[in-house]
Amino acid sequence: MAIHEDQAGVDAGQIVDDHAAVLWSVEKIASGHLVARAASAQAGPPAGQEETMDKMTVGMVGVGLMGHGIARNIAAKGWPLLFLDHPGNQPVGDLTALGARRVDRLEALAECRAVILCLSGTPQVEEVLLGAGGLLAAIRPGTVIVDCSTAIPASTLRLAGLTREAGGEFMDAAMTRTPKEAEEGRLNLLVGADGDLFNRMRPLLGTFAENIFYAGDVGAGHTLKLLHNFVSIGCATLISEAAACARQAGIRDATFVDVLSKGGGHGAALDRIAPFLLSGDTSGMRFSVANAAKDLSYYRQLSRDVGAAHDAADGVGAALDGLAQGGFADSYLSEAAALFAPQDKPSHD
Repeated sequence: MAIHEDQAGVDAGQIVDDHAAVLWSVEKIASGHLVARAASAQAGPPAGQEETMDKMTVGMVGVGLMGHGIARNIAAKGWPLLFLDHPGNQPVGDLTALGARRVDRLEALAECRAVILCLSGTPQVEEVLLGAGGLLAAIRPGTVIVDCSTAIPASTLRLAGLTREAGGEFMDAAMTRTPKEAEEGRLNLLVGADGDLFNRMRPLLGTFAENIFYAGDVGAGHTLKLLHNFVSIGCATLISEAAACARQAGIRDATFVDVLSKGGGHGAALDRIAPFLLSGDTSGMRFSVANAAKDLSYYRQLSRDVGAAHDAADGVGAALDGLAQGGFADSYLSEAAALFAPQDKPSHD
């Protein structure tokens, strides 16, 4: 089972203002449906009133491209760390050299006061928590589950409730930025949690994050992540399809990029797509088409759950699904301009 979050998605500019922004959170009502609720961005309870945890033992499930950087920063900063052994992990020699311990069963993480999940998506999170030999059957009272995955908020709310029933606490701490920032300890975190839990966990979150945004109650972090990724992935897909059209129409890539960069088309998405258009460099957005399609499907589910419009999202999702079904699921989103033009499709070594 592939359990790792390949990449957290990329920033589409500053979506969250430090002073005030409208965030969406999702809450369960008696009928079992979901409703959207707008709330002002908060910085959490006042400084000085929080109860912080000491350097507790931390567990980690998912030491992939993003999770490895998280794990390395936690261990390097002196926190005892256990991580689940898995074939999809990145090389872990540097982690064990820092004193981190490898375990081969989820139940072995029961000694940890906090367990961080960095997985591919909702099915993997549900399997780790609820499957045979899952975490919720083993956790001790007070254990905190920190879900850094990209997930469907409705599932997040359900899992948070089941975690409470098992005696634990739950927060969603969705990530933005890339594996590079993960290794540098400079991720952005979008956190949904009880305000007291948020403040108690800030020292741990701060070991691997540069910017930590308190979005609101449980589910708000995952909701904001899906909003972020819809904007980010949507812009990249739109630019790539336009670039493919420009090529077909005889417009030079350099001219296309130059015009967009000096007008309304400029932004983070163009900055990450342009290196591929100009020199074939995919490093600006090494986020797979499969992951992009998955995130769009989660956003479309969210929009349906809260009764929001999703026509634009449906269009982006259809474009990405078409690429994935056309054999490009493992290709990078940064090279989508070539994928949209079959005669230009890239070859991989």
